[in-house]
Amino acid sequence: MVAEYYPRAADPVLGIWAHRQALAARRAGAEVRVLVLHRPVPSRAALAERDPRRLVAPLRQPLHAELDGLRVTYVPFLAPPRPRSYGSWGAYAAPSLALALRRLKRSFDYDLVHAHYAAPGADAVRRAQPGAPYVVSVHGGDLLGVACRSPAGARAVRHGLEGARITLANSTDMASAARDHGARDARVVHPGAAVPEALSPHRAERLVTVGHLVPRKRHADVLRAIWLLRDSHPGLRWVVVGDGPERPALERLTQELGLTGRVEFRGALPHDEAVRIAQSGAAFVLPSVDEAFGVAYIEAMAGGVPAIGCVHEPGPEEISRLGGGMLLVPPGDPERLASRIEEVVGDERERRRTGERARATVLGHFTWERCGATTVRLYEEALH
Repeated sequence: MVAEYYPRAADPVLGIWAHRQALAARRAGAEVRVLVLHRPVPSRAALAERDPRRLVAPLRQPLHAELDGLRVTYVPFLAPPRPRSYGSWGAYAAPSLALALRRLKRSFDYDLVHAHYAAPGADAVRRAQPGAPYVVSVHGGDLLGVACRSPAGARAVRHGLEGARITLANSTDMASAARDHGARDARVVHPGAAVPEALSPHRAERLVTVGHLVPRKRHADVLRAIWLLRDSHPGLRWVVVGDGPERPALERLTQELGLTGRVEFRGALPHDEAVRIAQSGAAFVLPSVDEAFGVAYIEAMAGGVPAIGCVHEPGPEEISRLGGGMLLVPPGDPERLASRIEEVVGDERERRRTGERARATVLGHFTWERCGATTVRLYEEALH
């Protein structure tokens, strides 16, 4: 497996879904090794903050690790700054990746390469000429972002998809988009969630969000919805797990709306703790746009928590089509969002019923066991 987004020493949550899929494929019978495309350069945010620990963290990443029994090798490469050149990173990563693949082949005679993201992942794999066929998982950022932001990005995405025997898409809409960008054979493989045997207690007036704090997640809409409910639901609280560049603006808006004390920004947390919090609320709220799937929705739903997402978004729409527990609202509409929230927190019996349907939806369609079995079946199809 070749991935850019994958857990690191300084960020053990990064790309956790790719690691979970690798573990699921192993449980389903595949022998797995992981190569991580690692650019040992500080992020723009770290440079802006001048935090010494964040500045040196990429350089301190060990090149070899074992995560949950999986052998992981971090493959360093250098490339220009991300905003303008990201579409071309596959070309920069390919020489290092080719060397790493040759070294791996000596001790682990792999039959197939599984790349995550059409670019830079699959583009780099195809350029590296791994000596084996490859499949690629598309997650949305490549098709909705990289392919649309620059001609170089569009070429890299097409180059990566056209060479893959099978493309694994996280939703039906993403499979269609992959075909538009050159995929020969696109199939849907939903990500999974771990379903707890026993449900955690749910706090009746707690809303929870887990997500990166960036504008497209539309966290400000949740703040405005809570403000609209300030009198009818004075006990309503919102817990936000995650960090990102929009956090200062969201904290200012919280103060401006007089919601200090009702909103708690927890920052980035370990994955298991984030899931535990997501499963503790009356509702999981993420009115995000450009949401190709959204693993956080199904992780909350697995704990019997209703989730709120947006209509016309590939992930929430797909989850909603396959079962209950996903409630949809128009994007950018705090009034409708407030109404949905009130429906959930205002009727305990209905909230419980919706939560039971949410859990059943995950059990029927979104477990890691199901994801792993489907992934390995498609590996075998790609080889034969």
